[in-house]
Amino acid sequence: MQAIVCHRFAPVDDLVLETAWPSSPLGPGDVRIAVRAAGVNFPDSLKVEGRYQIKPPLPWIPGSEVAGVVAEVGADVRSHRVGQRVIGIPDWHAGGFATELVLPAMRVLPIDDRLGFEAAAAIPIVYGTSYYALKRRGELKPGETLLVLGAAGGVGLATVQLGKALGARVIAAASTEAKRALAREHGADETIDYTQPDWRLAVKALTSDKGVDVIYDPVGGDSFDEAIRCIGWMGRYLVVGFTSGRIPTLKVNLPLVKGYDVRGVRHDVWRDTLWEEEARDDMAQLLAWQAEGRISALVTATYPLAQAVQAINDITARKTTGKVVLTMP
Repeated sequence: MQAIVCHRFAPVDDLVLETAWPSSPLGPGDVRIAVRAAGVNFPDSLKVEGRYQIKPPLPWIPGSEVAGVVAEVGADVRSHRVGQRVIGIPDWHAGGFATELVLPAMRVLPIDDRLGFEAAAAIPIVYGTSYYALKRRGELKPGETLLVLGAAGGVGLATVQLGKALGARVIAAASTEAKRALAREHGADETIDYTQPDWRLAVKALTSDKGVDVIYDPVGGDSFDEAIRCIGWMGRYLVVGFTSGRIPTLKVNLPLVKGYDVRGVRHDVWRDTLWEEEARDDMAQLLAWQAEGRISALVTATYPLAQAVQAINDITARKTTGKVVLTMP
């Protein structure tokens, strides 16, 4: 099979396209997927460079979400059949940037025939992360106000859509008018330019000085410094990531005065720990909402597998909006 392989923790440019990588053996409870598309995410770069919380054993194939067709099933598998269209969600061992992927049957879900492979591969990580963040960590309720930072990126647009699906009023923060327009197209009620000085004043004006109930922050850096002052009484600030590159600090008198919570979002650990109990059901819910049109994965760029390095670099350089997907030869 073909695969993008990380032989050592190093800059993304050191990734290698292997054209004759050995296929993984198929266990009795496993499913082999002929991969058609694989989602690309910002954490892929951190993992390749050895800067993520978990370091996989080397050599390692990145890629945490795929869509494709069942090519083979293990002897004990009754839930899937050859030829079935599916998504596959590996654990931290990953393996998605390849033309084949072997997973336990429990980590493979069928997809609607109307859902394209590229769109299907765009759902598990960004929508899974955002749904977990809003539902389980943010406890977002109908009628509450949600502020989304980086709202035109992959996780940002997913969060805008899911916030509306959960009944919230959504304020989307993005850096350009084109990005803000994109957020409005995907359901945002209000938008703000968070590159402007004192942009928190715009948020306060939109909330009659009350502040917002939940903030979703995958950006960190200077955006955090302003956003943390936008939160209202008993609010929840969701720390998702630091795409800006700077990990901010917090003066703890602020949550004391306003009585709000700062909550970390580690979807991958929760997902892999509680896959059979809760996470699989959440993923099934997302696929159902996609089929119903309540959410719609926006794939804005596709790259062939051989251009995986370019795809990752474009994401880390913040040159992309929506979701980036690799397609297989």
